[in-house]
Amino acid sequence: MRKHIGADIWTGRTDHTERRRSFRYHQIVERMDLVDTPWKTSSTNTCAIIGFECEEGVRRNQGRLGAANAPNAIRQALASLPWRAAEGHCLVDAGNVVCPDEKLKEAQEALGHAVSDLFSKSATPIILGGGHETLYGHYLGVRQHIGPDASLGIINIDAHFDLRPYDNQPSSGTMFRQILEQDSNSRYFVLGIQRFGNTQELFDKADELGACYICEEEMHEGRMDDITSALQAFMEQQDYVMLTLCTDVLNAAFAPGVSAPSPFGLTPMAVRALIRTVASHEKALSFDICEVNPAVDENGRTVKLGAYLTNEAIMAFMGRNNDDTGT
Repeated sequence: MRKHIGADIWTGRTDHTERRRSFRYHQIVERMDLVDTPWKTSSTNTCAIIGFECEEGVRRNQGRLGAANAPNAIRQALASLPWRAAEGHCLVDAGNVVCPDEKLKEAQEALGHAVSDLFSKSATPIILGGGHETLYGHYLGVRQHIGPDASLGIINIDAHFDLRPYDNQPSSGTMFRQILEQDSNSRYFVLGIQRFGNTQELFDKADELGACYICEEEMHEGRMDDITSALQAFMEQQDYVMLTLCTDVLNAAFAPGVSAPSPFGLTPMAVRALIRTVASHEKALSFDICEVNPAVDENGRTVKLGAYLTNEAIMAFMGRNNDDTGT
């Protein structure tokens, strides 16, 4: 259920072969086979990319298929971006977890083990989904790492609550309900909720489960300072924090290639600000990006935006212990 990433994925423009200040992602990344190659990072600041080739949850939730191809597409878009982290900071590619034969539960558990393994190697996991069912595997790995008693804040940048019932089967619309009903030490904060992207029953369920949420229409530029303050207060109340981004939170004019597009939504600048706020916080452990769908994208716009937002998370994690993000 694990796939190694070939060198052909990490290719791009090369400005200089020796001068690090000219390097791009494809010149920095180290491809590691975590199954066969035992390793532990020598750097105190290493991010490790792992992909989740899965859209079974999207299929069950009747979304547009194609997100399983996003991990490698995002890698290819990242490859030529300039590497702006300080000297001594590392980036590792740990390959992809795949979901064969509609076995979603097993794939999520495999992703959880992979994420936990990255933590044990002192690396910060950066997970490239996949449908938003990626989040549940991400969560399993975080919970395994921090133990059952630590309080965990789950911050979701999303147009949807994903609090649907899972009595029949889990999907990309059930993960947060699964977590909140099964884990009393987890708290949920979602930003970008669309009033007409969620039924009243889902709003009621969010209130019942104690979720914090801010609607998309409230997230205009004049309120961003207040929203940042609310985020900071939420994070301070938790022992640890994890961040997930569902790209359908973005206005479809900026991100047409997602599983569930909307004519309303957040701007890339607003999402970038949220990612920076969370990933730069000392309690933030990891990040995932979900629902990028190359199969329905226009000229690679959403894939490219997804890569840029992933870069923002990586640079924020990398910059926490170093004021100089240049090299």
